[in-house]
Amino acid sequence: MSLSSPVTPEHTREKRILISSIFIAGLCSIVYELLISTTSSYFLGDSVKQFSLTIGIYMAAMGVGSYLSRFFQKDLLYKFIWVEIILGLIGGSSVPMLYFFYAYFDNFSFQVFMFALITIIGILTGLEIPLLTLIMKKHYPLKINLSNVLSMDYLGALLATILFPFFLLPFLGTFKSSVLFGLINLGIGFLNLWYFSSLLNLKQKRVCIMASVVITLFFATVLFFANFLMGHWSNLMFRDPIIYNQQSKYQNIVLTKGNLGLRLYLNKTIQFSSQDEYRYHECLVHPALLWAESPKKVLVLGGGEGLVVREILKHEAVESITIVDLDEAMFDLAMEHPLVKALNEESLVHPKVKRVVADAFVFLQNNKREQYDVIISDLPDPTSEGIARLYSRSFFKLIRQHLHPEGIFITQATSPWDTDKAFWCIAKTLEVAGLSYIYPFHAVVPSFGGEWGFIVAANHPLEPQNINFNIDTRFLDNRIFPKLFAFEKDLLPPEIEHNTLDRPILLHYYLEEWRGWSKVK
Repeated sequence: MSLSSPVTPEHTREKRILISSIFIAGLCSIVYELLISTTSSYFLGDSVKQFSLTIGIYMAAMGVGSYLSRFFQKDLLYKFIWVEIILGLIGGSSVPMLYFFYAYFDNFSFQVFMFALITIIGILTGLEIPLLTLIMKKHYPLKINLSNVLSMDYLGALLATILFPFFLLPFLGTFKSSVLFGLINLGIGFLNLWYFSSLLNLKQKRVCIMASVVITLFFATVLFFANFLMGHWSNLMFRDPIIYNQQSKYQNIVLTKGNLGLRLYLNKTIQFSSQDEYRYHECLVHPALLWAESPKKVLVLGGGEGLVVREILKHEAVESITIVDLDEAMFDLAMEHPLVKALNEESLVHPKVKRVVADAFVFLQNNKREQYDVIISDLPDPTSEGIARLYSRSFFKLIRQHLHPEGIFITQATSPWDTDKAFWCIAKTLEVAGLSYIYPFHAVVPSFGGEWGFIVAANHPLEPQNINFNIDTRFLDNRIFPKLFAFEKDLLPPEIEHNTLDRPILLHYYLEEWRGWSKVK
């Protein structure tokens, strides 16, 4: 059709079909990229690294696909349909296959397989635009044609980046989103197969229809058994049966219950076990509150499951507790799940407690005039740059600003045995942030794999011997507590740098050691 040819309804519909195909293709390819990056971040940590590698490999593979398109001269529509069918199959299966690989293979094999998936998807995506540009050349001259194709492709990519964090991840999760968009990709191929069937010979139509039907049935089966498959593969990663599994906006939340008691995992990393959580939470709460002269106002960062607050409420002098957690789903779990409610003794609904759903960094920045007698940081381990910033010099400076002059800050600080560089990096960062007196200590928490570290910081000297444990505890007492500040020779600090927002060295330290023991079995 030339530019001077009359525009018929048939040609208008044809253009709409092709332009819609471009838009949806752009949407699907970016969703696959986001799904793979997010899933690998859950399993391996370091989201910046995972997203950077995914984007880099994906873009390079797209270049390879674009180069290969020069060898496609005939049957362009037929080949485009096949690209969509294969892309739908690979992209739609990507997250289920990643779960399978993580459950049965080591981290290195998982990473290699992830790179292979990204490469294949990138090559197929790189073929889409040149093929569609060539198919649409009868409607527009090359300049306008490229403009239409690229603009619709980029608009599809924009929609993907909006849908993913606000709808797909919180409501469908990575697994079901992957399969759903595989079906959508197949839908592009089937739409073009149906509308342009007259341009294909009988054999081509039969092969495409058969492939589309088989893959659609496969995906329908996977969706039907999605919960079973997720439960099976997840159970392979955990020692006890899963009784609760939710994908919130920010993390995967899993509860297990069995011989090891009730356990909470966030993104596959253990947060507590009912068998020994009292050891961890007593160490994180009572030293600071007993050292503080008059602990009336307490701020808790993290700890949305309510166990820190349970321990704080043992101190009658405390008048108000503000607990800040990024994920509202954690508060809901703590207040609604019967087993968690029983463990935290319904602490989050106590009249002294104020719950705030917010990022800890943003909360401190927005409440500059508020000061607290005790600040307790029960934040996750620094497995990503987003969490590592909550152990940075800038963050600890905010902590110092919000501490009463005689106030106490205490934080969990990973394991001084398994992640010793990370532990001492947190201690050094606190010192660099201007907190004058730093007191690292450690205790055995069996469910965490052994030694676990904590750090107390203040602007005045403290004496471990001067604490009197006159409250109800199961682990800490006057005899054992001073001994926790002694570090054996092989736990003494190495040469270490401090952690900053600009250079999150803590993330490197942590992941360097964490990958050796992080996989839950």
